[in-house]
Amino acid sequence: MAVHDEDTMSSTSVGMSDLSDEILLCILRHVPVCDLVLNVANVCHKLHTLSHDKTLLSTVSLSEEYLADDLLVRHALRQLAPHVQSLSLNGCYWLAGSTMELLSRCRGVTHLDVTGCRLTTPRLSRLLSSLPLLTSLAFDVTAGFTLARLSSEAVDSLSRLSELRQTLLTPSYGVVPCCAQLRKLMLQFDIPDVTKEGVGVCCQLMVGQSSVPHYQQLEEFTARLAPGEVNQTLLLLYLAVFSVHVPKRLRVFLVSIPGPNPAHWPAAPSLAQSLNRRGDLVALQLPRSWLDTSSLKAALEGNSPKHLSFSRCSALRPQVFQSLLEGGVEDAAQLLSLNLSGINQVVYSECRSADDHLLPWTMSRLAVGCFNIKHLNLMHTHYHHETPNQGGEAHLCASLAKFRHLRSLTLPACALSDGLNSHQVSTNNSPSSALFLGFKKSPRVGFPNYRPGSGPSPSGDSAAALKQLLTGFPLLETLELIGPGFVSALPRLEPCGRAHVEPRGMCAWAQGVGDAHVAALEALPRLHRLTLAGLPGVLKGTGLVQLAGQCRDLKVLSLANLGSLKIMNYTPALLDTLKQCTQLQELRLEQPYLNANALFFNALSCCSRLRRLCLISRSGTFDPLATETFMERCCHVTMCHMFMGGTLVACRTLQKVLRDRFSVDRPALSVVVYPLQHEDLPSIIRDIPLTLLDRITLFQSHVAQPPHLSPW
Repeated sequence: MAVHDEDTMSSTSVGMSDLSDEILLCILRHVPVCDLVLNVANVCHKLHTLSHDKTLLSTVSLSEEYLADDLLVRHALRQLAPHVQSLSLNGCYWLAGSTMELLSRCRGVTHLDVTGCRLTTPRLSRLLSSLPLLTSLAFDVTAGFTLARLSSEAVDSLSRLSELRQTLLTPSYGVVPCCAQLRKLMLQFDIPDVTKEGVGVCCQLMVGQSSVPHYQQLEEFTARLAPGEVNQTLLLLYLAVFSVHVPKRLRVFLVSIPGPNPAHWPAAPSLAQSLNRRGDLVALQLPRSWLDTSSLKAALEGNSPKHLSFSRCSALRPQVFQSLLEGGVEDAAQLLSLNLSGINQVVYSECRSADDHLLPWTMSRLAVGCFNIKHLNLMHTHYHHETPNQGGEAHLCASLAKFRHLRSLTLPACALSDGLNSHQVSTNNSPSSALFLGFKKSPRVGFPNYRPGSGPSPSGDSAAALKQLLTGFPLLETLELIGPGFVSALPRLEPCGRAHVEPRGMCAWAQGVGDAHVAALEALPRLHRLTLAGLPGVLKGTGLVQLAGQCRDLKVLSLANLGSLKIMNYTPALLDTLKQCTQLQELRLEQPYLNANALFFNALSCCSRLRRLCLISRSGTFDPLATETFMERCCHVTMCHMFMGGTLVACRTLQKVLRDRFSVDRPALSVVVYPLQHEDLPSIIRDIPLTLLDRITLFQSHVAQPPHLSPW
């Protein structure tokens, strides 16, 4: 045994000062920028020099600095001003308008994102006037915005912009009429049809502005709409010029409109023809009523797109696969993101032929031709495996396993089932007329209990197909499993969510996906984001415990309507799961009968890194004292949204207690406690910052969606 004396040990020790500059810079990249310039930089001369290295300060984001108050941000901006070139304050809803004034000191900024910040028209004018190098801007167009109040210097800065993202909270063209050199335009429409006072919103814009946006240099156009007629009407006004002239350089066109009946746009066929001429299409997404098969064929022919979305475009299904599989695109290997959500949308009761389902053979060909796909969304589709225990290429999972580069995936629950056992088949094939389905009590389908570590179920309803699928995804980080009957209880996106909804439990194959399938997900060690929604076959939740024990890096977890809707059977397993999720940062839990008592919040307190929490329960209860204790223990929580049962007085009392006690130390704290079934809930949701609504509060898929949070 070697013996080292004290001198030898001290001579071989290595401190921070002994590390190379390259290693220290790699470490400092993970330090929040406010701590970097205000604390680390004051430790010693070497760290001061490194902390001001241009690789660390040229591109800065304060969007995740939830514990930074106005004073801290102001000090940081003074230090950053000489160095920063790209600055994002996206979602910094808690900062005061006076703090925004200091952005004018950052005169070298070329990219600025102040989406969600408090910025009046006069402040915007002064800010634009002081940034002569600005080429990219993202901001909110709020009520009271007036283009005429911008100074001539501000208008001059806007004329040089090449990239613009506007979040429209009121009907307006924003600053688009001043931006003659735009190459990239991103729009988010979030205008309610009715004001809080119950007055209808008018979408008539000034006639003098109606022909201003010409988009001669435009290369990318993105529009994302919240539900509502006003949003659709305003979008058509923005697109009016396309009816006369389609920009010659256009290569990205992404339009997302929720709801079953998007407004008709007659210029869509001419847009498709224009996209075909240049052959450099990068991304395409259109509402289902805007294109027919011939127009889609023309748009894709000769192009090599990287992002395609055909969400709910069931009429285009044959042409979509023909273009991707039979040479309709120039190079299918360039495709990185594909959204086929609802591409063969037929509810289970109307499934008549193989064409109504996902076909394993078709997906196999797609995996071979589009082998570089990283993001794939198959939500609102069906796959019904008829032959249990049949292996090989017969199952859809075997075909999907060929997508070796997938990073994120959304699947319908029924796609994981190995097939039906005899009892399920007899139940599913009962001769009852569809006319009387609403009056007949559905037979109960039994599910075998799953025990962690147990083998396949003797009934044949095992997770063998899912395990085969998971072996092909060594890089998968995001997984969403969504049952066909799931609809979130929150109302804001209701027109979109209820467009194609079938009765819960109608698909017997989806009912067969249970605890054993959830347990099999432990084979994804790199899993960071997991969504499980509308899975009635999850009985005890034991699979969650096994999954949490292996997926130690899970950061985002969303669980909704698992098991029975009349009672929450998986509560003990959920508590054990939360105790193991030490890296969890976001939790969204939606269940009709959730009991957020002391036991629940004690288990949740083990998630020491938790930042955002959203609980949704129609008939749920909560313990105010336990909630307060949890917030005290988890000091990083800056969002606590609870839409539960209980009285309005009880909810408001807890909300006030949490805000009064924790807002001082957590400047970004967003606390909303409100009865889920209260008639004023839509107006409450309207006041929640959009960055939190889109991120966690409102249920929506995050796979194969076009980026919309930042213009660069």
